[in-house]
Amino acid sequence: MASQDFSPAPYPYFTEERASAEHFVPQARTRERYWLYGLLFALTMLTTTVVGSALQYDFARNLPFDIEHGFDAYARVWRHPAEILQGLPFSLTLATILLAHEFGHYLACMYYHVDASLPYFLPGPPFAGTFGAFIRVRSAIYSKRVLFDIGVAGPLAGFVFLLPALSVGLAFSKVIPGIGEHGSIHFGTPLLQWLLEKAVFPGVGTVDIDLHPVARAAWIGIFATALNLLPVGQLDGGHILYAMAENKHRRVSMVAIVALVPLGFFWPAWPFWAAILFLGRRHPVVNDSSHLDRGRRQLGWISLAIFILCFTYAPIAPGR
Repeated sequence: MASQDFSPAPYPYFTEERASAEHFVPQARTRERYWLYGLLFALTMLTTTVVGSALQYDFARNLPFDIEHGFDAYARVWRHPAEILQGLPFSLTLATILLAHEFGHYLACMYYHVDASLPYFLPGPPFAGTFGAFIRVRSAIYSKRVLFDIGVAGPLAGFVFLLPALSVGLAFSKVIPGIGEHGSIHFGTPLLQWLLEKAVFPGVGTVDIDLHPVARAAWIGIFATALNLLPVGQLDGGHILYAMAENKHRRVSMVAIVALVPLGFFWPAWPFWAAILFLGRRHPVVNDSSHLDRGRRQLGWISLAIFILCFTYAPIAPGR
């Protein structure tokens, strides 16, 4: 998956002479290819809505998640096009969370006159329908405050939307004893989901909760948020760490990458992520000796709390 904004959203930051965060000289903006943004978004809406229709089909019949049902949904929608409408709660929820995240970055860029693209959405496989979305930052950033604001804006904005989405999705979920032990794929339970499940279904185990498609969409948003907030390289978490403690960025990035390798016992993809992140572990230098103010540092700690709430060491596992 892509932020990673569900791909790790890569942002090119360059070294230039010191410039004030509040006095950037607006640069000539790149000519936008709106047709490409629109096409990718439309294709992603199609794939996620088909996946959503499969999830709703299973949910209505008390069936566990099965990735093959995602492929079956394409044939079913082809025969009965109206069935695709059943997938809209999933796709619209997921699109809203991803858009909130990416437009958090984008609007922060616009505020500081940093040239950035609109979000690129990536259609994906039948288990999610998308690889996520990302924006491209196309001009230099000279200030740690601006780097921090752009980096933190996405996860915070996305979290503001995924939290109520998860709450609503759990409210529509239902209890079916043992359903979580069946199906072709099992999804991990991040701390945020576990806490809300205990509030909505007191005394009920996670394995007995059949998640509504809206809650499934929120889970994908949680997963993407956790990946983005890994304190490595040019991920959102890496930007936040660099702005808060530039001298610790390199060491913390390596510790985080190394820590992902043994987690491969729980999810085989973690070593792959570790390899990818190792190649992009370096953060371009920002020549700014100033320090973040107290309010921004508090937001940095809040982003760490969000990471802890969203991270799970075994996000996806094959069914028994």
